[in-house]
Amino acid sequence: MSTGTLPEVSRDGVTRDNASLSTFLHGLPGVDQVGAEARAAMLSTRSIKTTSKQWAIDMIISMIDLTTLEGADTPGKVRNLCAKARRPDPGDPATPHVAAVCVYGDLVTTAREALGDSGVRVAAVATAFPSGRASLNVKLADTKEAVAAGADEIDMVIDRGAFLSGRYLQVFEEIVAVKNACEPAHLKVILETGELATYDNVRRAAWLAMLAGGDFIKTSTGKISPAATLPVLLVMLEAVRDFRDSTGRQVGVKPAGGIRTSKDAIRHLVLVNETVGEDWLSPGWFRFGASTLLNDLLLQRQKLATGQYSGPDYITLD
Repeated sequence: MSTGTLPEVSRDGVTRDNASLSTFLHGLPGVDQVGAEARAAMLSTRSIKTTSKQWAIDMIISMIDLTTLEGADTPGKVRNLCAKARRPDPGDPATPHVAAVCVYGDLVTTAREALGDSGVRVAAVATAFPSGRASLNVKLADTKEAVAAGADEIDMVIDRGAFLSGRYLQVFEEIVAVKNACEPAHLKVILETGELATYDNVRRAAWLAMLAGGDFIKTSTGKISPAATLPVLLVMLEAVRDFRDSTGRQVGVKPAGGIRTSKDAIRHLVLVNETVGEDWLSPGWFRFGASTLLNDLLLQRQKLATGQYSGPDYITLD
């Protein structure tokens, strides 16, 4: 896809203006809604062989950001989640660990201590998650506190009200400021696609987040319906592919919210492979934000190994 001339923007604030951002974003080719939905539906019917399914399940486990983002979260719950993240199947040490544990900022210290040197990263939601309705000073303080507590990754939310009002420069500058505040942690930018209304807006928001320096673009907070959908993921994957073609910089993608079964997760993996290829098939470039998906993956993994499903006490309930 040709994107034309990139807008005059920079992360150091030298040259930016809302007009150039607006011109560029609205000059992106429109998304063919019917075509996107048809392609996503077609790829979701593709079947894979048993050996490929075994590989896919282990890959998906390694890509999970195991998440708990409830007001009733406790240090004990987070420690239990971290134990599961480190050893998803205590009876099978060959089971890969997940990519990260994602928590609220006040529980980062607990997660950091529980995960130790396991290789599982700590991700924290920040910037007045999930609404994003706070002053920039509050958002930056939220981010810095999480990083100081040991977060390896920050999941921020964009100001959807500003974006939908056409205040693209405001959104851009907030992402830049949060990116600077969270370094050296990686930044995932949550678009909350369920509130963006159109695929064209999803494409524009994805490009805006990438131009501002986001390391990942993420579909959703998981608090709004619809959350992650295959057509939205397709649009975002096309955006990261075209962004790399235009700039040489690769950006990761994270669907989150509503992905609960192995079958659904494999559909997402097929879409990644068919749209952007193997370069994105690793935890460094693709993640699943999920709380219950891991349980089904473990059951399916056990079924492939033994030929039968395990009893209800095989997995821990989250």
